[in-house]
Amino acid sequence: MSAAVPARRRTAVLVWGVALAAYVAAVFHRSSLGVTGVDAAHRFDINASALATFSVAQLAVYAAMQVPVGVLLDRFGSRKLLVTGGALMVAGQLCFALATDVRLAVAARVLVGLGDAMTFISVLRLVTFWFPGRTNPLIVQLTGTFGQLGAVLGAVPLVALLHHFGWTPAFLVAAALGTSVVFLVLVAVRDTPHRDSLAGPPPRLADVRRELAAAWAQPGTRLGLWTHFVTQFSGSVFALLWGYPFLVQGQGLTPTTAASLLTLMTVAGLLVGPVLAQLCARHPYRRSVLVFAVVGATATAWAVVLAWPGPAPHWLLVALVLVLALNGPASIIGFDYARTFNPVSRIGSATGIVNVGGFVASIVLVLAVGVVLDLATPAGLDSPDLTAFRWAFALQYLLWSFGAVQVFRHRNATRRRLATEAAARRDPAVAVAAGE
Repeated sequence: MSAAVPARRRTAVLVWGVALAAYVAAVFHRSSLGVTGVDAAHRFDINASALATFSVAQLAVYAAMQVPVGVLLDRFGSRKLLVTGGALMVAGQLCFALATDVRLAVAARVLVGLGDAMTFISVLRLVTFWFPGRTNPLIVQLTGTFGQLGAVLGAVPLVALLHHFGWTPAFLVAAALGTSVVFLVLVAVRDTPHRDSLAGPPPRLADVRRELAAAWAQPGTRLGLWTHFVTQFSGSVFALLWGYPFLVQGQGLTPTTAASLLTLMTVAGLLVGPVLAQLCARHPYRRSVLVFAVVGATATAWAVVLAWPGPAPHWLLVALVLVLALNGPASIIGFDYARTFNPVSRIGSATGIVNVGGFVASIVLVLAVGVVLDLATPAGLDSPDLTAFRWAFALQYLLWSFGAVQVFRHRNATRRRLATEAAARRDPAVAVAAGE
C-alpha cells in the first residue's frame, strides 16, 4: 500500500506535466499574434481596426465555446478534448503560416481560438481528479502560472524566427511544436486515477440546461466569472495584441526590447502565481481582497504611464509590466471560486462559465483599442502615435469600474449564502468568517 501511494503521485505528476505542456503550447499559439501584430499589418496590408479582428475572431470563438466545451468536458473527459484542441490549433497555425489573404488569416485564428478553448479547462478538470484536497488550489495556480511559459516562447524566440527566416517558416515551427505536444497527450494523459475514460451516455438537453442552471445559480460561480472579467483583460490584451505595438510604435522601443519586456511580464507572473495561490489557500474568505488589490495596482500603474509627458522612462515601463504580471495569476482566483462552490460533476460547466468573463472583456478592449487607434491617429501617419495609444488604453477604466462593482455585488451575495448555509449547519465559525 505504501509503495502504491508514491507510484500514484508520480503518475499524477506525469499526467499533470504533459497536460501542462499542452496548455503551454496553447498559450504559445494564442500569444503568437501579439508579437507579430506589426508584421501581420504589413503582410496583409491592414489598419489597426482590421488587425484587431484577428484577435477578436480568436477570442470570440474562445469565449463562445467555453460553456459548450464545459458540457463536452463533463461528457468526454479531458484527454479527448486536449487532443482535439491541440489538432485544431496546429491546423490554425498551418493556415496562418501560408495565408496571404485576410479571410484565410482570420479563419486560421478562429481555429486557434477553437482549439485553445478546449485546453485550459480540460487541464483544470485533470487537476481536480488527480490532486484533490488542499493541494488543489496550488496546482491550479501553478497550472495557470507555468502555462504562461508559452507566452515566453511566443515573444523573443518567435520574433527571432520571424525576422531571421520569415513569416511562413516561423509559423510552421509553431505548428510542429503543437504537433509534438498532441502526441505526448495521446501517450501519457489519463482522465482519472481510476479509469481511462470518463465518457458516459450522451447528455440530454434538459440535463445540460439543468447543470448549467445549477452552476449559474451558485453566487460563487458568478463571483468567479466577474473576478476573471476584472483581473484578466488588461494583461491579456497587452500580451495578446496591443502591448507590442504600444511599446514599439507608441514608446519608441526596439522590437527586441519590447519582446523582452513581454517576456519579463511572463517570468514575473511565474514567480507571483504560487504566492497568490498560498494566500488563497490560507485565507479563503479574503480572496476578493486580493482581487481588488490587483485591480487597483493595475489601474494606478496605467494612470502613471498614460499621464507621463512624452514616452515613459524605461524603469516605468518595467514597473508597468511587473504589475500586469499580476493579472493572469489573479484571474485564476475565479476558477478557485468555481471549484469551491460546485461539485466535481459540474466542474467543467462551472469553469466554462467563469472562463467566459475575462475573454469577453478582452474582446471588447481589443476591438475598442483598434477603433480608437484608427480614429485618433493623425492623418498622414502610417502608424498610431503615443497620443492615440493614450486615448485607446484609457478605455480600460470603464471595464475596471464595471467589473469591480460586479465583484463587490456577487461577493456579498456569496457571503450571505455561506452565512445562511453555515447557520443551517450550526457552524458559527464559518458564519462569522463569511460575514466579515
